[in-house]
Amino acid sequence: MKPRIATCSLAGCFGCHMSILDIDERILKLAELVDFDRSPINDFKHITTRCAVGIIEGGCCNEENVHVLHEFRENCDNLVSLGDCAISGGIPALRNNIPLEECLETAYLNNPGIYNPSGIVPNDEEIPMILKKVYPCHEVVKIDYYIPGCPPPADAIWDVLTALLEGRAPVIAYDSLKYD
Repeated sequence: MKPRIATCSLAGCFGCHMSILDIDERILKLAELVDFDRSPINDFKHITTRCAVGIIEGGCCNEENVHVLHEFRENCDNLVSLGDCAISGGIPALRNNIPLEECLETAYLNNPGIYNPSGIVPNDEEIPMILKKVYPCHEVVKIDYYIPGCPPPADAIWDVLTALLEGRAPVIAYDSLKYD
């Protein structure tokens, strides 16, 4: 039986998942090595069985993100924070220095171009409750490995995945990372 990988995108832009796809023809090799569990690749909404690797893109900005992150920690042997949003909160965390109420008023009531004649900030119980701040993943659950970048280079993702699948501790070559 092949090892399973689960991936998800929390509060981020989905650019890290695009980098997974940027491993190009190696995606075919990856498909030979693993089965994908919960992932945008197969559109599974929940982890179905124990996974060798869980890859998390994005930080936690609402209660649903926290729930998903806990589900991944509970069901994955190795949990990887993929990209700057998962590692530090990234762009979504720029709101952390502004009170949540002010963010919501700006977004839904006081922003030029907003048409909201009811003057109500959306509050339907079907919408996940927004947290007071955006949290990087390691502040919510234990993270085993980190792949930095915005987005991380495909080669770094490939190197970490193949190392974990081979039972080795991942090492990312410095020249594989980009900080500009």
